[in-house]
Amino acid sequence: GMVLHSGSIAEMVTGEGKTLVATLPAYLNALAGKGCHVVTVNDYLARRDMEWMAPLYMGLGLTVGAIQSDMKVLERQKAYDCDITYGTNNEFGFDYLRDNMRPASRGDDRYPKEYQQSQGRLTFAIIDEVDNILVDEARTPLIISGPAHDDVKKYAEADRIARQLKREEHFIVNEKDHSVNLTDEGVRAAEKLAGVESFYTAGNMEWPHLIDNSLKAHFLYKRDVNYVVKEGRVVIVDEFTGRLMEGRQWSDGLHQAVEAKEGVKIKEESQTLATITLQNFFKLYDKICGMTGTAMTEANEFWKIYQLDVVAIPTNRHMQRIEHPDVIYRTETEKYLAVADEIERAHKWDVLVMKNGDEYWGTIQKEEDDAVLFQAQGSKEKERIERSKLDSIEKKGRPVLVGTVSIEKSERLSSMLEKRGIPHQVLNAKHHRREAEIVAQAGRLGGVTIATNMAGRGTDIILGGNAETMAWAQLQDKYATRLDVPHEVWSSLVHEIETREQMKEQGAYVKSIGGLHVIGTERHDARRIDLQLRGRCGRQGDPGSSRFFLSLEDDLMRIFAGEWVKNILERLGMKEGERIESKMVTRRIEAAQKKVEERNFEIRKN
Repeated sequence: GMVLHSGSIAEMVTGEGKTLVATLPAYLNALAGKGCHVVTVNDYLARRDMEWMAPLYMGLGLTVGAIQSDMKVLERQKAYDCDITYGTNNEFGFDYLRDNMRPASRGDDRYPKEYQQSQGRLTFAIIDEVDNILVDEARTPLIISGPAHDDVKKYAEADRIARQLKREEHFIVNEKDHSVNLTDEGVRAAEKLAGVESFYTAGNMEWPHLIDNSLKAHFLYKRDVNYVVKEGRVVIVDEFTGRLMEGRQWSDGLHQAVEAKEGVKIKEESQTLATITLQNFFKLYDKICGMTGTAMTEANEFWKIYQLDVVAIPTNRHMQRIEHPDVIYRTETEKYLAVADEIERAHKWDVLVMKNGDEYWGTIQKEEDDAVLFQAQGSKEKERIERSKLDSIEKKGRPVLVGTVSIEKSERLSSMLEKRGIPHQVLNAKHHRREAEIVAQAGRLGGVTIATNMAGRGTDIILGGNAETMAWAQLQDKYATRLDVPHEVWSSLVHEIETREQMKEQGAYVKSIGGLHVIGTERHDARRIDLQLRGRCGRQGDPGSSRFFLSLEDDLMRIFAGEWVKNILERLGMKEGERIESKMVTRRIEAAQKKVEERNFEIRKN
């Protein structure tokens, strides 16, 4: 609380109570009567945190509100009139832009209320998941636009031309720089296909840009990775959070190029009426501070751009998480088979690990003081194995959370598990409505959850399951917010669910067999996203473990670390299907991630 009040960033490990800690500086700074904004990454968290903390603020005599994306002007004004206002970075930013376009300031009675500004002064902001908002989203411009009279036929025409050009001969794709360039040969071929003499004469100058965008749409923007097609529209997927960004558009005609590629209705390109980047918006506050589980990797950037110090807060209880070294395979197919094996092992089988390194999968029939009665997988015989030969016993039923980098990959893994008969839940931008419910139950005995980066933030996985989330899932059709649920109704339902589902007993058993196991299936460009995934397990002193499975075909490996790692693996004589665990390779991958982060920092700085 002191760190936040002093205008710094507090790095707090997942599950250490960031939401609760934010109430201390929020209350203290709101006492001045100039308002305090608590910034979260999505509408759901803004509303949830406001509802959770409202009894505390109201008990201390302060008012609290939350901004939601579907609110009208008068509702927004009411929320901003509160002492403490929760909302997302986008809502606060767009309200600032809208206010600048309104004719009257607050309280100017010559104008009706809906024409008056709603936000008021930007005094103090507490930013939750500060790295996501001030680093990942920093350069994202918030744009209010109006229609520009645009001829949409040209995008379809450019798409037709792009489809006929040949890679390498007519254009070069550079994945590292995320660019596509026409060759001289390509320019001539495209001119011919467009039926013009030259692109560099008046009236034809737009063609190279249109064709560049179409080629980018085909070779750099992938469906179910960078965007989804939903109800005949192209909707962007946020690469850092895995969420759908409704209402967001790529600028400069790129969105239209992707629409042409997918054959959906092409919307007109719009003209900008007002714009600001999040970086510049948050610099307008008198004081800002932030919280996150992963800020140290960006400490340099926070200081250089925002003059914010990062302070690491020690954990309340000793951390028990085991971080296994990365495992690397040659191909993506081998990697996913290994991931499916690891899930099956944790979910279905008891595993005996012998002192000589051998492993036996099967079912423990009986445990004695000096031996274990064991039936191996696929065998009808029971075998008595002496404990003196055992290194460890891993019991089945540990909950597993698998992090994937895209919707497409999460669905691929899901179909592999279906074939093996392993029940599981999939959480990606297509199923985001059930997000809280799925994540809350990811810590149950035998639970298997496959998630995109969505499960990284603002979600707490409690071993044995989360009764409060299940209770709210049952009550939300009856009550508008959690605050409307009578206390006795709430507590009796939570108690009933805990008892019926035996959550406390289940939680204790899951702890005894090793807690949540987290599997990463690829490294993200930003180390923070990997650290966040690891941070899902081992919360508040619980046991847990994590391991990343990688392949030479992963994007990060292929583009940044590929050749070096490949040469090393070949020198080690690595064969098809073999795996390698190497601290040296892990260090090299982290160096590649650092390189990408530094390059992105330079772009943001300039």
